[in-house]
Amino acid sequence: MKRGFYTIMSAQFFSSLADNALFVVAVDLLRTNGAAPWQAAALVPMFALFYVVLAPWVGAFADSMPKGRVMFISNAVKALGCLLMLAGSHPLLAYAVVGLGAAAYSPAKYGILTELLPASLLVKANGWIEGLTIASIILGVVLGGQLVAPQVAELLLAGHWPGVDLPAEGAIFALIPVYLLAAWFNLHIPLTRTRRRPMPRNPLALLPDFRDCNRKLWHDKLGQISLASTTLFWGVSGNLRYVVLAWAAAALGYGTTQASALVGVVALGTASGAVFASMRIRLDRAPRVISWGIAMGALVMAMNLIHSIWVAVPFLILMGALGGFLVVPMNALLQHRGHHLMGAGRSIAVQNFNEQLAILLMGAGYSACAKWGLSAFGAVTAFGATVVVVMWLIGRWYAHNLRHHREEMSRLKVIARRDR
Repeated sequence: MKRGFYTIMSAQFFSSLADNALFVVAVDLLRTNGAAPWQAAALVPMFALFYVVLAPWVGAFADSMPKGRVMFISNAVKALGCLLMLAGSHPLLAYAVVGLGAAAYSPAKYGILTELLPASLLVKANGWIEGLTIASIILGVVLGGQLVAPQVAELLLAGHWPGVDLPAEGAIFALIPVYLLAAWFNLHIPLTRTRRRPMPRNPLALLPDFRDCNRKLWHDKLGQISLASTTLFWGVSGNLRYVVLAWAAAALGYGTTQASALVGVVALGTASGAVFASMRIRLDRAPRVISWGIAMGALVMAMNLIHSIWVAVPFLILMGALGGFLVVPMNALLQHRGHHLMGAGRSIAVQNFNEQLAILLMGAGYSACAKWGLSAFGAVTAFGATVVVVMWLIGRWYAHNLRHHREEMSRLKVIARRDR
């Protein structure tokens, strides 16, 4: 790997660490304030909101300047969201601002990989980025749970900081320096020789460009398979982050601190699967992991049979591992096709639009169903069944492409094996 890759990894680790700790803290803040349960579930779609609304612009923004600078600005926006929470803004609105920073951050984070590395290293790079991101999820959710624990909260509140009166507010105050550390690493990300594409003077001019980019990826015979797979994966897993918290409370009687550790357990398995995939799966063979996605969906539904922590931990690790083994090759293949079709920043923005739209719609549906009385067990069944059915359909779609577009599929796989 090139030297700058490790700087990117460091920046991503600390930014993601703070994001995931903040999610747990925001859930605790809503519960402390007596908010309805559906509001905590709504944190997930609120975070996804700006990914969808600003999708036509964030990709072009990432391609218009050095991506390290884009990531620096994005982390500053995330820190602003924390300050808004401390200033008394509703946690859902403040968390949406954090999502705004994340929406701008993602095209730069993944886009720079295609600028810095050849195609033969993309799966490996994605494996390490995803593995490190998931490690930050593990530590982030555990950190968030510990920051609101009574012993740590007492220490954080001892400073009598302005606007910090509740344990969750003390935790938010402690997370701001983590975002600043990530921003410091952003400033040291190396420049690449990729040509910048300036933003047009008329912002509305990007709408047809984004529409065309979205259409290109969905019509590409390999891009459509990887985009459908990652859209489903992140739509479900983005909401499972909260569903696991609710399931742990219902099935095991856990509170926020204990349940957040179980989210970390799932992430530990995902990291293992991601690293294993990075060593075993070549870019042109990424679609072979589709069957593992079906198995992952079946395991999600089987969570309802678990009522012991000793069974839950290895089970959740295995479930996460299957998810990591699925998403890393598909993510790398999608980046590769997007980079060839339209440029790194724009392709990641299209990817984020579809994935976060899935998170937004699934999260909004789950929040509404929770408001109407859907239990955590019912949500687990619904999400698992969705994965099984849709991944099976994606597998049939890929088989159709191999039969009816043989020459095009062969050509695309040859490109995936080349570094130029």
